[in-house]
Amino acid sequence: MPAPPTSSPDSTSGSGPAADQPSSQPSVSQPSVRTDAQNYRWGVLNGLLVSTGDGFFNVTVVLSGFAARLGASNTVIGLLPAIAQGGWMLPQILVAAKVRSLPYKLPVYRSAAGLRTLSYLAMVLITAFLWHTPALCLGLFTLAMTVNALASGVSGLPFLEVVSKVIPSERRSAFFGVRNLYGGLLAFGAGLIVRWILGSGLAFPYTYALIFALATAFYTGGYAMFGRVVEPPDPPQPPSNLRQEWRAIPQLLRADAHFRAFLGVRLLLAFASLADPFYTVYALRVLEVPGSMLGVFLMTITGAAPLSNVLWRRVAERKGSRRIIRYSAAVAFAAPITALGLGQLASGGSGGAGGPASHIGWLYLAVFMASSVATQGFNLGHTNHLLNLAPAHSRSRYIGTLNTLVGLALFAPVLGGVIADGAGYGAVFGLSALLFAAAWLLCGKLRRDA
Repeated sequence: MPAPPTSSPDSTSGSGPAADQPSSQPSVSQPSVRTDAQNYRWGVLNGLLVSTGDGFFNVTVVLSGFAARLGASNTVIGLLPAIAQGGWMLPQILVAAKVRSLPYKLPVYRSAAGLRTLSYLAMVLITAFLWHTPALCLGLFTLAMTVNALASGVSGLPFLEVVSKVIPSERRSAFFGVRNLYGGLLAFGAGLIVRWILGSGLAFPYTYALIFALATAFYTGGYAMFGRVVEPPDPPQPPSNLRQEWRAIPQLLRADAHFRAFLGVRLLLAFASLADPFYTVYALRVLEVPGSMLGVFLMTITGAAPLSNVLWRRVAERKGSRRIIRYSAAVAFAAPITALGLGQLASGGSGGAGGPASHIGWLYLAVFMASSVATQGFNLGHTNHLLNLAPAHSRSRYIGTLNTLVGLALFAPVLGGVIADGAGYGAVFGLSALLFAAAWLLCGKLRRDA
């Protein structure tokens, strides 16, 4: 799942009559220790497989590198992570209205997961057969990504609903921590494979088609694992509609100051992400690092993730989610600042970026390390904070409201592309740093016990 990008929360694969049989589900009032353990296991396995898929389908490294090879503009490159993250969040207020009265949410996952798998397969085929016409290839690839992101958004809210029901609040930090820790190790292994594929004799674009095919296989397996969770029914809730959900947003924000502060932090962090896809493009186009370094960048991102999750899990258990978010904002601030500093070092060392490229490329790993460590902290802190803030009877409304509003802000990388084309990458990195600093300050208003 945050996506979660990120990795975002994930849905299930498959459908059938069993998915709609309430009689086979245990009652909320009659919990089963064995069922709880099985649900925990399926949820963890889901996280491991999806994290591995994320290692292959990394938006800021793999997809940005793929688009750059096809000659995409900065605006198009900025659109890719915007679609992946913003597209996942935007439909969730509609989903909140639809699933509110449903006692079981897993059937929604199963429907969305099939569409997600088909869209991944489409991206593999588009990459393999349409690369000769870059404009058509990029256009259809972006369309398939959009379908995938929207289907992911349909599954994202029910995922959190189910997790909040089957994983007790006191175990959620451990649950997400285990998923992130061991999933990060597997994603590091995926990074090794990506590096080997990109450095092999296989021609472009078949290197990327193979990478996307591997991602598809792991994603599909992850959806299937979560599909085996036994979901207890929710108590009856009155039905809602999209208009009611939209009209409830101002009232919700006025009534809950802590939720209002959390939304402000999330919006600032979303806007700060405008620089994310351009770290890779900057390295390739300005610092002129070799293309084989993409695999090393990816290994840095995935390698830092499990190590940082050990730290973030301890912070979560001792200090709470508020402290995680604030620490993560400080670490995230270091990424654009480091990119700016290394750009100045490269241009000052030789009168151009080309001379010290081999040395700068390795120093540049610090940018991806800071970004990865911060992302893992955000993934854990945001989810825990939201689920702890949201009352059980309004959980869908809280999740849908937050994710839809933040989803609009996550299209900031498109603005980043426009700024990069007009004022250069330095302006993008500088603005990102300022926004991370502002988010860090606003974290002081978050609820301390969440």
